[in-house]
Amino acid sequence: MSKYQIIPYAKEYKSRWDRFVASLNGTYKGSKNTSFLFHRDFIEYHQDRFEDFSLLIFKEEKLRAVLPANRVGATLYSHQGLTYGGLVLDAEIRLKEVMELFQELLGFLSQSGIEELELKMLPQFYQELPGDELDYLLFLTEAKLIKAETAAVIDYRNRIPLNSSRKHAVNQAVKAGFSVEKTTDFEPFWNQVLIPNLEAQHDAEPTHSLEEITSLAKRFKYNIHQFEVRDAQHQLLAGATIFETQVVAHVQYISATPEGKKQGALDFLFQQLIEERFSHKWYFDFGTSNEQAGNKLNAGLQFWKETFGARTRIQRTYRLQTKNSFKLENVVI
Repeated sequence: MSKYQIIPYAKEYKSRWDRFVASLNGTYKGSKNTSFLFHRDFIEYHQDRFEDFSLLIFKEEKLRAVLPANRVGATLYSHQGLTYGGLVLDAEIRLKEVMELFQELLGFLSQSGIEELELKMLPQFYQELPGDELDYLLFLTEAKLIKAETAAVIDYRNRIPLNSSRKHAVNQAVKAGFSVEKTTDFEPFWNQVLIPNLEAQHDAEPTHSLEEITSLAKRFKYNIHQFEVRDAQHQLLAGATIFETQVVAHVQYISATPEGKKQGALDFLFQQLIEERFSHKWYFDFGTSNEQAGNKLNAGLQFWKETFGARTRIQRTYRLQTKNSFKLENVVI
């Protein structure tokens, strides 16, 4: 009889799930590769769009891992409504145990009629402790890398100086009397800047509606922040929405008006965010600059991010066959 028990998520497990995915905050209680995106209130804000199939993995009644996930037919995704995912592990878990529970997980999924598992991995620089166990197990189970996206990231512990062209734009913005303001009102940026720009440039909409981002920001007030740049006449020129985890400040949305682009409003904004507002973090993550599942690179956007001192880290997505659980047998010697 297996010492592991795998249970589909249900509402009665909410408090236990949320305690498990909480950040370590200097302790070893909780999970080591986590994010506020893994809290149930975040996962479920768009629950009508997905068939949730999140799982809790227990060992002798102790919660050892959770998998935020949704199901589409015979495929399980970790989770399509989240920027990243993967198997969220207990802070004190060791490699051999991760191997055991992952084998159990694949067997459970196969018996549940799930043939493929797709994992959009939490980028390594988001982890509070070393936690690459799953990468090794994906190698052993012959998972296929199906997507690699380039994140532009500033490492605060190994800073690269701001490019001279950015410094010039920032100085011009200072002379013009620009200011950066933090706000809880997302409506001006969403309706006046972000939505018109996405529609005009990409024929697209924000992932989050105004109502959704406003609701999420109220629930996660220490993690979701909205910043605006306004000129001396208090006209809105640009803005950015930041998702903050324990170790990373991530740029979720960024946009500027035509006038804001001309006058370097975004240069001014990000100089403030990087140098002052989030300088206590380990990393500042501008996000990816890719299209078509990583097969195309927006070189201009990537270069702009790099002029702030950002360099490339990779976010990987894998797909594997659940029947390959047997490949984890006889590995340990």
